Amino acid sequence: MSDQLVPLHWGEISVIAGYLLFLLLIGLIGWRSRKANTMTDFYLGGKSTGVWVLLLTLYATQYSGNTLFGFTGKTYRVGFSWTVSVQFMTSIVVAYLFFAPKLFELSRKFTFVTPADFLQHRFNYRPLTLTASVVMMVAIANFLLAQMMAMGKAVEGLFDIDPYLAYCSGVIFLAGIILVYETLGGFRAVAWTDAIQGCILMFGFAALLFLMFRQFGSLESATRLLEEHSPEKLSPPAWSGIREWVSYLFIVAIGCSLYPQAIQRIYCAKNSTTLRRSLMVMACLPLVTTSVSIIAGIMGRAYLPDLTPEQTDSLLTILCREVQQETLLGRWLVVVLFAAILAAIMSTADSIILSLSSMLTKDIYGGWWSPSASESQMMLVGKRCGWFFVFAGVSGAILLRDTTLVTMLDRKLDLLAQLCPAFMISLWWKNLDGQSVFRGMLVGIVVAIGLAVLGHAKPFGIHAGLYGLTANLLMISVNRSRI
Repeated sequence: MSDQLVPLHWGEISVIAGYLLFLLLIGLIGWRSRKANTMTDFYLGGKSTGVWVLLLTLYATQYSGNTLFGFTGKTYRVGFSWTVSVQFMTSIVVAYLFFAPKLFELSRKFTFVTPADFLQHRFNYRPLTLTASVVMMVAIANFLLAQMMAMGKAVEGLFDIDPYLAYCSGVIFLAGIILVYETLGGFRAVAWTDAIQGCILMFGFAALLFLMFRQFGSLESATRLLEEHSPEKLSPPAWSGIREWVSYLFIVAIGCSLYPQAIQRIYCAKNSTTLRRSLMVMACLPLVTTSVSIIAGIMGRAYLPDLTPEQTDSLLTILCREVQQETLLGRWLVVVLFAAILAAIMSTADSIILSLSSMLTKDIYGGWWSPSASESQMMLVGKRCGWFFVFAGVSGAILLRDTTLVTMLDRKLDLLAQLCPAFMISLWWKNLDGQSVFRGMLVGIVVAIGLAVLGHAKPFGIHAGLYGLTANLLMISVNRSRI
């Protein structure tokens, strides 16, 4: 069974090309809408983002291509127990509500641009600030590489040409689109394109749901088939599975809410009401988005039960190929879904590039290498950093085309979880000092990464990052007791 789409016709390709060119127009509009040549304006849109743009840029950034491909394949492999993904995607919003409103108020008062600006204000301890910036950059750098690789994989098979040429062309062309609109419009262009991509993503999820029900029938029928040939996919998890569920809830809630691009979206809100309303709607979205990926996985398991483990992460493509071969309507709905896949990948990639360039420029270059650099100098450096990250991502994606697992990709949440005391707890623990947090962070990183390197990524079903966070908090408590 082929895991490639039926090659699209030129008419279908021209629709997708028109969508991509429209993104360039958004970049031009963002450039013309700039208020000043400053870091705040370029990286945060002047902190004037309204409710719906903020909601959609949060949504498009949170739901990457992994939601469509990874969650669908995971559901195929484990069954209904993967409904935990709805819960842990909702838990991210719960984590936001724990610290985002308070962090937002501080960001407005003290004009934060990067996540590390808060740490420098809160602790005034340079080793902590620099280490946290490096941890964030390392955690999301491989995530960027994964998105670049996903761009190439998405384009493979669309044209009746050599797959390697299609892959490389897709990576270079789509990365070039991102580079142009991001360089022109900065955060405004990213947020506005994210808003468009968020709408397309929602429409794509709806199209996917329609395609599944039209092609295979109801979820009830699929469940009955599973009961006949794969009853274990209907079973609730055992105690070990429940431990893993709880672990996912905590590691995803903490790690994903501390993505630097997510923190910067907290900064960019127009006011506290805007932030609060956006998060209220965000809390409802996992139920209507992640659930669609689960349904697709269940349908695939019921009606295509003989896929190999290697094919499961391509389940969505296989399902789309089945639909493409049926009717003209099916072909065009797959075009819409493919546009949604591109939207999910590109909206995550552009946000990561913007965050990486802002942290390298302001926290490393401006904070350590050249503290006396002017605003205009840092702006120039920031744009060049963005170009560098795009070039590095494209080069890495081409060189690692046949790699199925990017090193450290699964460790990003383990790393980000070690920032919890610095960003979340410190907002409420007033006498927490920077030296204690710094030492705790180092211990937590060593424990989390050490366990993973030794082959214990989830001892007893608990993520290594949570063991690291426990050691992190214990080290902070020991240090505090000595003061």
